[in-house]
Amino acid sequence: MKNRKFSILMILALALGMLLAACGPAADPEPDQAPADDTTGEEQQDDAAVEETDFSVRMVTDVGGVDDKSFNESAWEGLQQFEADFGAQVGYLQSGDAADYQPNLNRLVREGNDLVLAIGFLMGDDVQAIAQQQPDAQLGIVDMVVTDDDGNFLDNVTNITFKEHEGSFLVGVVAGLQTETNQVGFIGGVDSALIKKFENGFKAGVKAVNPDAEIFVQYAESFNDASRGQAIAGTMYQQGADIIYHAAGGTGNGLFTEAKERSRAGENVWAIGVDRDQHDEGMPENVTLTSMIKRVDQAVYQVAERTMNGDFPGGEIVEFGLEEEGVGIAPTTENVTEESLQAVEDYKTRILDGEIQVPATDDDYEAFIE
Repeated sequence: MKNRKFSILMILALALGMLLAACGPAADPEPDQAPADDTTGEEQQDDAAVEETDFSVRMVTDVGGVDDKSFNESAWEGLQQFEADFGAQVGYLQSGDAADYQPNLNRLVREGNDLVLAIGFLMGDDVQAIAQQQPDAQLGIVDMVVTDDDGNFLDNVTNITFKEHEGSFLVGVVAGLQTETNQVGFIGGVDSALIKKFENGFKAGVKAVNPDAEIFVQYAESFNDASRGQAIAGTMYQQGADIIYHAAGGTGNGLFTEAKERSRAGENVWAIGVDRDQHDEGMPENVTLTSMIKRVDQAVYQVAERTMNGDFPGGEIVEFGLEEEGVGIAPTTENVTEESLQAVEDYKTRILDGEIQVPATDDDYEAFIE
């Protein structure tokens, strides 16, 4: 009888330990999902101890996953830095498909997190539904403006957006100046207003410095299909493009695979990365010409800090462009010529001065090139 009581106590202790672990720095991942990395908080600025806070912010990835080498990963890096700087509780839930979005978001809200972030415009409808069901929740979404059915902003949702067309214009300038075939390409993920900003900004940048350049455009209709991305890149390179820019999340990883394979075969081709400095994705063949960086990490960090300080920007659009240093070209510039770097700076100044209005839509682009 004594042994039986001891066994029961041990089982209860183990169960309690599992429950406590689930409340750690990252929310429990769903089956077959990678756990959050808890190492960043070990390194503090200037080796000074950071006082822990009860503030908690967690995020839900889209189907690209937290290691997509793109904006999901950038967002997670921002939260890890926030944890390191303020001792906050951070974590993520990874979505295997679109059906996971609402359950994951709802779970993090029910757990009582102070801020729950949806990383990606694909979660727009899910954020709207949960915001209306849970009026006390504080939610944020990246790359989307969420309203109610009448078009009114929701007071418990902050909308984090970027001027992706401005950053894409600058890498378009590089592509237009450095193409040797006078043909370049753009691979989009899902055809949408968001990705159209990347496309049209890039095309405008190319045409601004090289009006005669031919630009191939194709959408994969997926952000998580590297094989599809590789196939599209292969077709474009075969058609004569020597530089291809992608805005396709994990699908864009296939672009780098194709560029490296062709480089090993002796072809002179380049890839332009997106969201993060994707120089490493082109190694060891060194096929990344440059990248359009989109500081999702800084955006989520700033929104989390404002919220922690009692200034949650609910019902607002928080936008990051060139002026806010939210977009631009990557710091790795070893493959960019001095001529291109100077042109980038010149065009950046002209955009900031209002001399150039970078097109974000198809109609704007047509007007731009007239």
